[in-house]
Amino acid sequence: MTPGGAGVAQRHDQPTGGPAGRTGIGYEPGGAPGARSAVVDGPYGGNDGMYGPDDAPYAPVMASRSGDDGTDRGAAPDIGADLASHMADEVLADYLHQQSADFLRSLRLHRESGSDAEGAGEAARQLRRAARRISATLHTFRPLTEEAWADQLRSELGWLSGALAREQACAARRERLMAALQRLTGRGPERGDRGDRTGRGERGKRGDRTTTGSSTGPATPSASSAPSTDPDPDGALSAGAARAGALLDRQLTLARTRAHSAALQALGSSRFHAVADSVAVLASEAPLARTAAELPADEALPPLVEQAHRRLTEAVAALPLSRAGYPYNAAALAADQRQDAPWHQVRMLVRLSRYARELIAPEAGDLLLAEAGRALEWHRDAAEAAAAAAAAARTPRIAPATAYALGVLHADQRHEVEAARFAFGRVWLPRTPDRKG
Repeated sequence: MTPGGAGVAQRHDQPTGGPAGRTGIGYEPGGAPGARSAVVDGPYGGNDGMYGPDDAPYAPVMASRSGDDGTDRGAAPDIGADLASHMADEVLADYLHQQSADFLRSLRLHRESGSDAEGAGEAARQLRRAARRISATLHTFRPLTEEAWADQLRSELGWLSGALAREQACAARRERLMAALQRLTGRGPERGDRGDRTGRGERGKRGDRTTTGSSTGPATPSASSAPSTDPDPDGALSAGAARAGALLDRQLTLARTRAHSAALQALGSSRFHAVADSVAVLASEAPLARTAAELPADEALPPLVEQAHRRLTEAVAALPLSRAGYPYNAAALAADQRQDAPWHQVRMLVRLSRYARELIAPEAGDLLLAEAGRALEWHRDAAEAAAAAAAAARTPRIAPATAYALGVLHADQRHEVEAARFAFGRVWLPRTPDRKG
């Protein structure tokens, strides 16, 4: 037992003969507000780019897209044929053992990666992937677990995943903002060829020939040498874009360096070793209640899966989808964390519902939830990038042109937030004749 792991890996209340814990399978009190602590992504929520390889979309399934309140209920859980022939503890334990083994395997790969930054990053993503599924399973099926031990493990997995996520989140945010600045200020072929299409290039050539053809006469001013009176709408933006990019690069690189140091410190702490010890225990002995061994899986698990999805539909019903369902509605342009928080909460609940269905029907994924999760991760990435641009604009004593460029960048990312909300609405809501794609 690693020092510092008391209360996490130590199972002093667990007899060798079998799991102990509370009896009964009553649903967990409370609704959506408790879901954020269940998905162990820390403040960045699993940012692996926009939609990382650890959350690849599932295979398509038939989905029921009807609901009495106009929301899309999603696909009904496809209960596997073998679920009825097993007890609840067997299905839960098998899934937790598999995810724990993936966690430990990823941890070993991370340690063996050494100086290979790409290999270490991939191992960290796989580590967080397994941690998310363990934490979500312990949350959704909490009435069937030994709750005190499971809650403690969930909390520690959340701390670990948050520590590992920050470095990658800073790198992805920097890449996103630099690409947005280049897109906003770059001059592509359409702008670069505009002069030739209007004939200015030809006029310049004629002026040059006139000048060189007469060696003694007065030089005829060419069109190309005449001062341009055309307004440059991008001039103010271009003037501050370079400094805005340098400022963002400096701030986000510093944040990434600090996050990297914090991650290394976390991986070397006794607290991390206690988490690893807990997962090692989970890989061989799941902390399940006695009641889980007495109930068939097809009776105990589907109601909890349906409860997770019901919480999701209730949270989605509270979103302003009627307005977000139309493009260019300008509802997301105001930078307000209170406005973004319900959407972030729905993203967490989408992930909980996906993982719950994955447990009872691993061979049949839910394409609807996968697409909804992808749109909401896009929403989260854009909102975080906009917040970074706004924070950079508050830097003291920056030039007005730099502040202007950062303001344009902030508005661009808030438009991305609006587009992500629109995309989520088109995925979730049933298509109607006046809302054809």
